[in-house]
Amino acid sequence: MNNSLRNSLAALLLATVSTGAFAEQNKVMSPDGRLVVNVEDHAGCLYYDVTYDGKQMMQPSLLGVVANVGDFSQNLVYKSVDKRKVENSYTMRSTKASLVHYKANEMSLTYINDKKLPVIVKFRVSDNDIAFRYEFGEVNDRTHILIDQEKTAFRLPTQTTTFLSPQSDPMIGWKHSKPSYEEEYTPDAPLTVKSKYGKGYTFPCLFHVGNDGWVLVSETGTHGNYPGCRLSDYSADKGYTVEFPMQGECDGRGASNAAFALPGATPWRTITVGSSLKPIVETTVSYDVVEPLYEASEQYKPGRYTWSWLIWQDNSANYDDQKQMVDLAATMGYEYVLVDGLWDQQTGRERIAELSRYAQSKGVSLMLWYNSNGTANEAPQTPRNCMNTVIARKKEMRWMQSIGVKGIKVDFFGGDKQHVMQLYEDILSDANDYDLQVIFHGCTLPRGWERMFPNYVSSEAVLASENVFFQEHHAKQEGFELTMHPFCRNTVAAMDWGGTIMNRYMSRDNKSRHRRYTSDVFEMAAAIVNQASIQCIAMYPNNLSELPQHEIDFLKSVPTTWDETRFIDGYPGKYAVVARRHGDKWYVAALNGTNKPLSINLSLPMLAGKQVTYHYETADKKSLWPKSNVKTTKVGKDGKLKIVMQPMGGNIVLGEA
Repeated sequence: MNNSLRNSLAALLLATVSTGAFAEQNKVMSPDGRLVVNVEDHAGCLYYDVTYDGKQMMQPSLLGVVANVGDFSQNLVYKSVDKRKVENSYTMRSTKASLVHYKANEMSLTYINDKKLPVIVKFRVSDNDIAFRYEFGEVNDRTHILIDQEKTAFRLPTQTTTFLSPQSDPMIGWKHSKPSYEEEYTPDAPLTVKSKYGKGYTFPCLFHVGNDGWVLVSETGTHGNYPGCRLSDYSADKGYTVEFPMQGECDGRGASNAAFALPGATPWRTITVGSSLKPIVETTVSYDVVEPLYEASEQYKPGRYTWSWLIWQDNSANYDDQKQMVDLAATMGYEYVLVDGLWDQQTGRERIAELSRYAQSKGVSLMLWYNSNGTANEAPQTPRNCMNTVIARKKEMRWMQSIGVKGIKVDFFGGDKQHVMQLYEDILSDANDYDLQVIFHGCTLPRGWERMFPNYVSSEAVLASENVFFQEHHAKQEGFELTMHPFCRNTVAAMDWGGTIMNRYMSRDNKSRHRRYTSDVFEMAAAIVNQASIQCIAMYPNNLSELPQHEIDFLKSVPTTWDETRFIDGYPGKYAVVARRHGDKWYVAALNGTNKPLSINLSLPMLAGKQVTYHYETADKKSLWPKSNVKTTKVGKDGKLKIVMQPMGGNIVLGEA
């Protein structure tokens, strides 16, 4: 279909909407009345559109699925609507807010297809968020349903620009380990631009609707009940559509479609809408519409970890190097040390047990790396084949529990098919039985998992700090990347970025290879901006004598759990200012992702008139990096504070609430 025909069809659809030719119309709005979802059917097809403050944020977009029992995307007949209010509160230990009060208006629409089978399309609309899904009851004598295709679409207004990360081809990259959600973002791209690989885009997807506002599209509630999905490339007549995994993922093993027991439902599709970026950064919709799947076996401990591998790489999995990292963690007051791949060969299981005992004597606990393996990838790092089957997994976890290990990092998954999503769920559930927290790498986007799985910590699912080590290109891009993620990847789920890097050169001697292009305070501020309940502070023993004392003091004290998060200022890929509250103390972190100085007048009403600690930087002509300083200053009575960030630099403001 050529572009002119696509545009004609799109115009015809909009004209149909405007002339009121739809057979049935229902709408639901947010509690504050600003966000409105309108659902209409036309010629047996179901469409929704979204307005915010009267402005069109989503044009009429198709709804529906195609299943083995029938087509629920066409020839639909309206049956009924049910509306109710939803209100609940919940607490979280591991996200951007410790207590959430969720209020939404719900609309459940029942339609009948041409086989007289019903489908319920359920919408929940809170003040800035929309969540919707498809629900099915009993279908004749069927005990389960296969969803072969989703027709769900997202048609953005034509003035929209995009901030997207492409889905990669399957089974490419290092040791056939993709897709792994580690592609670069393109900012401010035209709506019609084609994705790098022609396979669409990974969630979450951020859109700038001209002067009208912002839209973030994602999904939540996916575990073993459904495959992980993505968005297609854009088309003028359909917009973006929900796509299932490619058949080539997981080396071609497993089905690409979805299956679940009846009665049952698809995961939630989510849309966050705002006139500014504030609702995008502060949204909790990923957690609002899901529930815990099991209880925590213990009160899991958040914290910080040291990690030798980021700079010292594979050869550092030996006992002596890891003992140094334990001593460093103890000195810094950190809770964990992550021992990466090849520990079973370089240290061995008996000495890992010895290392664990030594760490515990210092108030530190170990986390161990594992290859997901089985047939998931060709990565040679060991331990292999310990996490892919339930018998091997429970044996391994029982041993870890016996020696006091408190967490695992499982790497290399290579696809989003439903059986892989089930593997994530199985690893998490079994780990909870043995008091283990879990981090995933080389993996998919987590979808509400912090609330669903109480021992889940975070996932990589991003082009992370390891790439700063691997290539100078990514070292130069670090400022851009870390000012993108607060608005997209990290706003919907915890993100294991990898590490706040304090070495200035990407080498063990801190003198050779390429340099770090971001400043010290930028890296320190990133520990606040990046959100995960267990974070890597990638310090090394040499840093204790190299860094100024005020930097070490900050890195000793930075928390990883937050009671409240507020967006202060920023633009994706350029700069970001985020405030997080831990107890009665505010941590305001500012990142400059550009190569130019940046002066900003911050609005900090929660610190109005207060004395604050201010970490800042001044240009240093004798060094490649600006000079970091700390001082006490006062926020204006009006809550205003002017800050200046150096190129690829940062600022931190600390004050009592």
